Amino acid sequence: MAAHHPDPAGGDTDEILLSTDGPVLTVTFNRPSRRNAMTWAMYDGLVEACERADRDDSIRAMVLTGAGDKAFVAGTDIGQFAEFDSGADGVDYEKHVGAVIDRLVRVDKPTVATIHGFCVGAGIALAAACDLRIATRSARFGVPIARTLGNCLAPRVQSLLVHHLGPSRTMDMLLTARLLDADEVAGAGFLSRVVAEGELDSAAGELTERLAGHAPLTMWAAKETTRRILAAGVPGDTDIVEHVYGSADFHAGVASFTSGRRPRWRGR
Repeated sequence: MAAHHPDPAGGDTDEILLSTDGPVLTVTFNRPSRRNAMTWAMYDGLVEACERADRDDSIRAMVLTGAGDKAFVAGTDIGQFAEFDSGADGVDYEKHVGAVIDRLVRVDKPTVATIHGFCVGAGIALAAACDLRIATRSARFGVPIARTLGNCLAPRVQSLLVHHLGPSRTMDMLLTARLLDADEVAGAGFLSRVVAEGELDSAAGELTERLAGHAPLTMWAAKETTRRILAAGVPGDTDIVEHVYGSADFHAGVASFTSGRRPRWRGR
């Protein structure tokens, strides 16, 4: 395959890096000191990467990965939630993230998440929005918001998790707030392959090389049909999201998380 070339254009910043390797566009979430927690700029950079993948006919697959050895993506940067004043801010946030997830789902080319370490919160949402997922045995998956922030998932995101993991395992993950290991999510069909540490890049290379040789329209049709099936089952969400993000519990959860204290939930 061709040499790996950093691409300074099209959404490349210090926090999110785009590079090309022959027909493969790689998106690297690049905040290893914060376990690659997503900032608003990183979400915007991911959308631009999706645009790049679709407008460049030489790109045949897109890979998402996390910098460092600790995480794929460990959620959205919690500090940004301190700016929220009301439930309406939560609705705007979930709509924005939902739009990013939808854009990732709608990429015409096959998308692959290569996962190591923590893949939680927004991380598991981004991974679920990809077509295929490869992980190392160190990977841990979950949405521990019931014990951390006290917020909620947008139904668009939860529908992806239910689709990939099933309703029972999704409820287990959300209600117990525990992290699932790679074998558990692989058993649910979430992962295409579980590999040993150090084999993630080679496994991703083998997969994307195969994808690059397949009929683009056949793969697009498979992706688009699945997307429409999933979109048809997504309920309305504004009332749910506004109620939770406007609660005293959510604001207390954010304050407790950022100060390192354990939150006290009151259910209001």
